[in-house]
Amino acid sequence: MPDSMVAPLSGITVIEICNVAAGPFCGMLLADMGADLIKIEHPEGGDTLRSWPPITQGYSENFASLNRNKRSVTLNLKDARDIEVARDLIAGADVLLENNRPGVMERLGLGYAALRERNPRLLYCSISAYGQSGPRAQEGGFDLTIQAMSGIMSVTGEQGGAPVKCGVPVADFSAGLYAAFSIASALRQVQASGQGAHIDVSMLGATLGIAALQTSEFFGSGRDPAKLGSAHPRNAPYQAFRCRDGYFGMAAGNNALWKSVCAVVDQADWYADPRFADTSLRARNQDVLRDMLEAIFAREDAAHWLARFREAGVPCAPINSYSQVLDDPQVAHMGWVQAVELPNGVSTRTFGMPVRFDGQGGAIRQRPPGLGEHNDEILGPLRARQLAAEGAK
Repeated sequence: MPDSMVAPLSGITVIEICNVAAGPFCGMLLADMGADLIKIEHPEGGDTLRSWPPITQGYSENFASLNRNKRSVTLNLKDARDIEVARDLIAGADVLLENNRPGVMERLGLGYAALRERNPRLLYCSISAYGQSGPRAQEGGFDLTIQAMSGIMSVTGEQGGAPVKCGVPVADFSAGLYAAFSIASALRQVQASGQGAHIDVSMLGATLGIAALQTSEFFGSGRDPAKLGSAHPRNAPYQAFRCRDGYFGMAAGNNALWKSVCAVVDQADWYADPRFADTSLRARNQDVLRDMLEAIFAREDAAHWLARFREAGVPCAPINSYSQVLDDPQVAHMGWVQAVELPNGVSTRTFGMPVRFDGQGGAIRQRPPGLGEHNDEILGPLRARQLAAEGAK
């Protein structure tokens, strides 16, 4: 963000009691926007993501990728004294973020009803697999099982193939995005009314929410969407195409772009072919259209076709690996890959905040924390007050 701009969530304190992905991703988004994020971890091992490889000199780069701009304290939430410290910490916070199974926080004495008595302005956000109530509320869930339950695996992969999950954990990260958006939105209401709320974010609901085109296809037609590989149910040509040295992606989602495709492959008569007269007809006949195009694409390498389609203004792209896309000049221009220091002093790289304000991205204000690194700074005063209160009795 520009130096002259105050971070949007500056002055907001968030307590995070989360593990692995959905909750920590949400917390990092809030921290990137300026919130003071205090992460409560178990003294023995902390967030389980800390043990996930790649491990660089004893420190997980997976953990680092979701926990920048945070401070870490350790509390054993099964210990009564530590529970009291946690309550004191939350009493002064604006937001509590947790992703435990429903009922766990209540059993610990850290449920919303108990905490709002001391802090009525508290926004309490719970991320879970299926939500805080209902017939599946007590079922656990991971990204794989939610992708299976939500229908994502039914539309992912090639026709006739085995079930395939999306390679990116979309259930975890869509839930984290919904949670961060909901918290940021609800903070305005707290400012206006002085009253907090319990925000219930389910991975299943978030994953169905981002499947709006698939659910509306079912509601409108009564038919389940089908696997199409890289193709599109309503547009063509719009998929990965085989060429002489591999594959490339090309998307001509309207008639003007389709006309440009015909010109690039020197087949002007295809534009008048009644099978391909509009997007719906091209989608209906996309198998034969793919075969016709790939017969021509087989004559040249991907680089040739990408250059031709870019020149014609047709959206296209190579099928990148992550090493290739992270080395792309557009990524470099946006400044998305940033250096970050690990708690052990080793310098590595991470993908920073992808949003820009007035042409500038967000800086990493604070490296990811070591386990319990901020205990003295944050918990010291709380424990001192706790001891003083016990001594006064």
